[in-house]
Order: sequence, then structure tokens, then C-alpha cells
Amino acid sequence: MEWAVLILAGLCEMLGVVMISKYHQEKNWQSLVLLSAGFGASFLFLSLAMESLPMGTAYAVWTGIGASGAAILGMVLYGESRDWLRILFIVVILAAAVGLKIVS
Repeated sequence: MEWAVLILAGLCEMLGVVMISKYHQEKNWQSLVLLSAGFGASFLFLSLAMESLPMGTAYAVWTGIGASGAAILGMVLYGESRDWLRILFIVVILAAAVGLKIVS
């Protein structure tokens, strides 16, 4: 269950990051509310997951989901570079997160 909560925390982190970009484009209150809600929920779920997962593992996985997810969403939503090296390193980040799950 703690791993599902941690994944949810990472997904909320992705929402927060996407809403930062959206807020810079539109500067409206809806984007600001979603930005705050995304990061707030992310920290809440991360703290819940850390009740039973080791801090280093939980933080690394949370960061990996947020960083790789934001990079993928940047490619899909904002036309950011899809260079093969960029995709390779996103895969490396996700593989490291899976590896931490396996050894924890």
C-alpha cells in the first residue's frame, strides 16, 4: 500500500510541475490553485509513504517519478525535445526507481 501512496505522490508532483508551466503561461487563479493542490497532495502522500518506507528510497523514487514524468509531459504537452539521449536518461531514472523498489 505504501508503494501505491508513493506513486500517487509522484503523480501529484507531476501535476504541480505542469501547473507551474501553465501558471507562467496564463497567470490565472485556477492554475495557481491546481499548482498548490498538486504540490500539497504530493508532500502529504510522500509523508504518508515515508511512515513505512526508508526515507532515502521514498525520496529517490518520488523525485524520479516527478522528474521523469515532468520531462515526458513536457515532450507531450509542450513540444520539448524528444532526443533519443533524453529518452534514454528518462528510462535510466525509471529503472533506478524500479531497482530501489526491488531491493527495499
